[in-house]
Amino acid sequence: MTAPLTPPHQPSPNNDPWQSPPNGPGPLHAKETEEGPELRTDLRDAAVVLVAVTILGVALGLLWLWLAPRVPLISNDRAVFLKDTEGEEAVAADGTFVLLALAFGAVSAAAVFWIRRRGGIALVVALALGGLLASLLAWGIGVWFGPTHDVVAHAREVGEGVTFDAYLELRAKGSVLAWPVAAMVVHLGLTALFGPRDPEPEWDEGYGAPGYGAPGPPPGPGSA
Repeated sequence: MTAPLTPPHQPSPNNDPWQSPPNGPGPLHAKETEEGPELRTDLRDAAVVLVAVTILGVALGLLWLWLAPRVPLISNDRAVFLKDTEGEEAVAADGTFVLLALAFGAVSAAAVFWIRRRGGIALVVALALGGLLASLLAWGIGVWFGPTHDVVAHAREVGEGVTFDAYLELRAKGSVLAWPVAAMVVHLGLTALFGPRDPEPEWDEGYGAPGYGAPGPPPGPGSA
C-alpha cells in the first residue's frame, strides 16, 4: 500500500491566505483613482463660484449707492449740523444694504444650485466666502463713489445755509454677513428639498442574511 503524497485536509495552494495579491489596482485604489478627478472638478467649480460671486459685489455697491437715502447736512459760519435731527436716513442706509445683500445672497445661491445640484462642501464654502468678499467690495464702492468724507470742505464749497449730503457709511458692520448667511440658508434649503438622493441599499429577498444568497430548505421533522 502506498501513502498519498499530499496529506488529507491540506489546503490547496490556490487558497493560500498568505499568497501575494494579484497584480492590478485593488478596490480601494480604484476608488481613490475615481475620486481624484472629482475632487479637482469640485475645487475648480468652487473657484469659479468664488470669483463670480465676488464680482457681483460691484452691482450691490452701485445699487446701494443709488438707492440708499442720504443724510442731509447744513452749515453756518462756525459748524456743520444735521438738518433733521430726528431723521432716520442713517439707519435706512444700513437697512437698504442689508435688504439688497439678502436678495443677492438668495439669487446667487439659487443660481449655483441650478447650475450644479450635486453641491459639495467646497462649493458651499466658496459661496459663503464669495458673499462676504462681495459685501466688503460693495461697501467700499458705496463709500468711495459716494459724497466726500471731507464735510468741512464740502460745506465751504456749497456755502452757508445750503443743504448737502453726508458721506455714505455702513454703520452696522455686521451687515456684511447678510449675503453669506442668506446664501448658505437658501442653498441648504434647496439642497434638502430638491437635491439628489443617495440610492437605497438593495436587500436580497428571503430568510437569510442580506448578501449571502437565498436560504436553504427548511429542516425536516427529524433534524436537530
